Amino acid sequence: MRPEILYSLFRPITALKGVGPRIGALIERRTGPNLVHLLWHLPSGLIDRRHAPKITGALAGSVATITVRVDQHRKPPNKRMPYKVLCSDETGTLCLVYFHAHEDYLRKTLPEGETRVVSGQIEAFGDEIQMSHPDHVVQEADIASIMTIEPLYPLTTGLTMKVLSRAIDDALKDIPELPEWADAAYVTKQKWPSWRDAVLASHAPQGLRELEPSALARCRLAYDELLSNQIALAIIRKHMRRTKGRPLRGTGALVQRVTKTLPFDLTNAQKTAIGEIRDDLASDARMLRLLQGDVGSGKTLVAVMAMLTAVEAGAQAVLMAPTEILARQHLATVTPLAKAAGLQVAVLTGRERGKNRAAALEALVEGRAQIAVGTHALFQDEVEYKNLALAVIDEQHRFGVHQRLALAAKGDAVDTLVMTATPIPRTLMLTAYGDMDTSRLMEKPPGRKPVDTRVLPVERLEQIVDACNRALNAGDKVFWVCPLIEESEKLDVAAAEDRQAALASRFGDRVGLVHGRMKGPEKDKVMAAFVDGNVDILVATTVIEVGVDVPAATVMVIEHSERFGLAQLHQLRGRIGRGDKPATCLLMYGSPLTETARSRLSIMRKTDDGFVIAEEDLKLRGAGELLGTRQSGIPEFLLADLQIHADLLAAARDDAALILDKDPDLTSERGQAVRTLLYLFERDAAVKNLRSG
Repeated sequence: MRPEILYSLFRPITALKGVGPRIGALIERRTGPNLVHLLWHLPSGLIDRRHAPKITGALAGSVATITVRVDQHRKPPNKRMPYKVLCSDETGTLCLVYFHAHEDYLRKTLPEGETRVVSGQIEAFGDEIQMSHPDHVVQEADIASIMTIEPLYPLTTGLTMKVLSRAIDDALKDIPELPEWADAAYVTKQKWPSWRDAVLASHAPQGLRELEPSALARCRLAYDELLSNQIALAIIRKHMRRTKGRPLRGTGALVQRVTKTLPFDLTNAQKTAIGEIRDDLASDARMLRLLQGDVGSGKTLVAVMAMLTAVEAGAQAVLMAPTEILARQHLATVTPLAKAAGLQVAVLTGRERGKNRAAALEALVEGRAQIAVGTHALFQDEVEYKNLALAVIDEQHRFGVHQRLALAAKGDAVDTLVMTATPIPRTLMLTAYGDMDTSRLMEKPPGRKPVDTRVLPVERLEQIVDACNRALNAGDKVFWVCPLIEESEKLDVAAAEDRQAALASRFGDRVGLVHGRMKGPEKDKVMAAFVDGNVDILVATTVIEVGVDVPAATVMVIEHSERFGLAQLHQLRGRIGRGDKPATCLLMYGSPLTETARSRLSIMRKTDDGFVIAEEDLKLRGAGELLGTRQSGIPEFLLADLQIHADLLAAARDDAALILDKDPDLTSERGQAVRTLLYLFERDAAVKNLRSG
């Protein structure tokens, strides 16, 4: 249960006065659904309204707060023209300009003959001094309320600064004083304020330096967020390890038999990873290992060897993928290897129904099928295993910790191996996978050809379409990825539909389309037609990013590649070059390019090493946007910037270990404060895993 002290912070945004469903939806889209999310939405700029000149002393382009007498309202002859309010002081005249004005409202706000204080940007229009749509109009007695330094917040379409600022101000009135969870000596050493004072100070910057991530108040909040993350990971890790493992000692016979049938040698990196996993399986602690391998580094084969070891020890193993497409692909890899070892494989996805499903369930519960491949269907209630001992989970970031626990509960002390093709920089490893040991596959299997990467302006579209035509004539297939459009999946889809229509006018029904709003079976059908059917050009939003294997695809076109992150571009490029023909990746860009986008595209041309690319991505963008956090399992930090706060992450990691070492169930006074911290940052899953929680 969330502590009572936090109830007020977790009220919906619409609980604020003046925030109805329409405004609430806009604010929620930018910040999140509850009042606490407004606290985390920090200012990105400021306006100094303390400059209060006379009218003639106000410079064009500056923000000024001026006391004026309202002289005359001038209503325009037609609605398309601006409504003007003429004002003056002893030095001259100021014209307030309003477009699409409501006369009643303006006459009430600015009554002729009275004095008002207006604040906004000064403009020169011919000889006239103007202020269009003043930000503030108040009575003279209230001048102090606007002569301040005003924070500016990131907005979204349809949301104004006035509305968002008012909502944040109201949310700040209600902040409780929370018990101190951070180490007192560390707080003193860093000269940090309390949590509450840090929130208030972050929303009331008195200068540009206080907007920096290195400002004291912001560092304090970043540390709190990182500490909640590290404690949550440590609790989950401990929970996974608390139940004793069972040693799985394989004979090596099946592994040997399968290795002999391979038409190539394992890389050294694969051999090392297989050894690390074998040692984990043989120990009596439960395995919780992350297998990190760049695109095409041979992770699935390492996973199969781990599964064979479990089977040698008399147990069953499962391989779970996040999508039907990926599960089928794994099945195609695993089946011939299992056959060589004389094993039966069961498949369970949403597609298996009736007799097929019943047969698979029976084979698993009776132990005739030693290996199962599938989607999250593998851990539904009615699925039972005779002796499940190893779960391999592909693309971890599509599965939450809960699903990991649900699968592990299907057997007795199940060992877990997680695979990811997203290379993750070391600092991020700590925040996302701090609960795991790690193996890295740093080499590509022999015979993998590098992809020829070229960078081209959007204006050369026609030539690119001609290049696609040549590829099709040579019997190859083409991926065409459409641009990400910030904030709107609808627009992403529209861009993809437009591109499909344009290409179909030349190539007819050889052009298919997949996007994130399509239903699973619909997507599968198009993908199947692309893999081995009549679709030769696949237009897609980034739903094809991870794991899709189409050996005949030799061309990858990425439109507006400057809008994608490096890791995403790398993932997409990894979809081609999987057959024996040379492959080309065409990165189209729109001008003008920002410095960051130029660096990004240049890195893509220079290297295809995912680990190098991941580190560069972190340098260029910071962790907030890295790896397209919405798609990945990297926690999206709202307050911490992992590049700037790397030292705070290290301190949070040490402190988390210390806290849980002294007080594993968080029952002491500080332990209770730490529970509040976990709920504050919505790490509820961790609290549920505490023995007494």
